[in-house]
Amino acid sequence: MIFLDWLKVIFLGIVEGITEWLPISSTGHMILVDELWRTENHPVLTAEFMEMFTVVIQLGAILAVIWLYFSKLWPFHSKAKRGKRSQFAQQSDHRIVGGIQSFCDNYCYLEKIIMWLKIAVSCLPAIVIGLPLDDWMDAHLYNSYVVAAMLILYGVGFLLIERVNKSRRPRIRSLRDLSWKDAALIGVFQVLSLIPGTSRSGATILGGILIGASRELAAEYTFFLAIPVMFGASALKLVKFGFAFTGAQVAVLLLGMAVAFVVSVLAIKFLVGYIKKHDFSAFGWYRIVLGVLVLAYFLIA
Repeated sequence: MIFLDWLKVIFLGIVEGITEWLPISSTGHMILVDELWRTENHPVLTAEFMEMFTVVIQLGAILAVIWLYFSKLWPFHSKAKRGKRSQFAQQSDHRIVGGIQSFCDNYCYLEKIIMWLKIAVSCLPAIVIGLPLDDWMDAHLYNSYVVAAMLILYGVGFLLIERVNKSRRPRIRSLRDLSWKDAALIGVFQVLSLIPGTSRSGATILGGILIGASRELAAEYTFFLAIPVMFGASALKLVKFGFAFTGAQVAVLLLGMAVAFVVSVLAIKFLVGYIKKHDFSAFGWYRIVLGVLVLAYFLIA
C-alpha cells in the first residue's frame, strides 16, 4: 500500500469517529468518501473488504463509549458493596427465583441490569427486520442517491421536530423514567436507520425526543444502544467476509478502529457539551446542504 492508501484509511477513521455520534449518518459519509476517493482493483482495499471495513470500523467508536461510560454501563460489583437492604420489595421463597434475587443483591446493580434489558428490547425490532433484509439492503440501498435523499429527508425532520419541541417539556429526563414501552418505541425508530444516510444516532435521538425524552437523555441512550447493535452488525459482516484477512488488511482494520476510537472520544464529549446549550437544528441544516450537494454532484457527474 502506498502513502495515499494509508491516508484514506486514517481519513475514514476520522469520518467514522465524528459522524457515528453526530446525527449526520456515519454510513452515509463512509459510502460517499469511498465513492469520491476510489481505490478500484486494489489488492488490499478490495470492494468486499471495504464493504466490511465501513461497518466493522465502528467497533473503535463503540470502545470509546465503553471507555467514557464504563461506570454507568458495568452492572456488577463486589459482595463488599452489597446494600444494607435488598433491592427487591419481596424475597421469593422459590429456590431458583430466590437464588437470582440473592445473586443480584450480592453482585449486581439492579438498576443497570434493568437498563440493559430495556436496551435489549430496543434492539429487537432491528434484529427482526434487519437480519432478513441485510443482503437486499446491501444490493439496493448502499448508493449515493439513497444517502443524499435520506440526508435531506431527516435534515428537514430535525428542523420540524425541533420547532415543535421548543414548546414541550420533556417527561423523560433519566433512564429511570424510560418505560419499557418507550424503549420499544425507540427501537422502532432505530429500524429506520437501516437505510444508509439516515443516521442511527439521528433516528434514535429523533425518536427519543418525539416520545418525550430530553435531548441529553436521548443522546445518552443512543450511545448505550449502539453497543449491542454495532457489535451485532460487525459480527455479521465479519462472518460474511469469512475472516479471510491478509496481514495488510488486518493492519488497515486495526488502524481505522484506533483512529475511530480517539476521534469518537472527542466527538462524544463535544456532542454532550453542545446539546446542553443548543438544539439539533444546525445538524438538520448540515444534512440538507450536504444532501443537495451530493445529489447535484452525482446527477452532473
